[in-house]
Amino acid sequence: MKHFFGAVFLFHLGSVSAQEILWNDLNEKVSALYQQGQYSEASKLAEEALKIAEKTFGGNHPNVATSLNNLAALYRDQGKYAEAEPLFQRSLAIWEITLGSNHPNVAASLNNLALLYSTQGKYAEAEQLYKRSLAIVEKALGPDHPNVAISLNNLALIYKDQGKYAEAARLEERAKVIMDKAR
Repeated sequence: MKHFFGAVFLFHLGSVSAQEILWNDLNEKVSALYQQGQYSEASKLAEEALKIAEKTFGGNHPNVATSLNNLAALYRDQGKYAEAEPLFQRSLAIWEITLGSNHPNVAASLNNLALLYSTQGKYAEAEQLYKRSLAIVEKALGPDHPNVAISLNNLALIYKDQGKYAEAARLEERAKVIMDKAR
């Protein structure tokens, strides 16, 4: 089962301090190690990046949300679901506080938490989060945006996992139409 929009690794560059440069460097290394499948090593650096983010930016800063998300994705991909869930939840809460509940970063965070739940077979929880993510993306980016197609396909995968093939097919068809328009 392949879900998209999964691990969203974000970077922030702007006015920079030494700590912020270190945080960015660590995130780049985490992303590279993640892409190489070196999750254990990436997790150690992601934990360090989170500590730096909390110390440098404060507990409810978007950079902390990014660090939480990155570490949670690594834990999820290592099967450490109990460790990943509260990190994804905290990341989501920070995004909602700092950007509002209808921001695309909130949708991405919902998607990541939904993927965690679907990986564990918690389809009802995953479905609700995927639906909320889809609604945000449709509202924020428009109904014909390629990210809407990704969200539709993610929701379709959950429906397939539950044997809801007709509903899945309907969503996949809509996603196909959107992607065809985008080409």
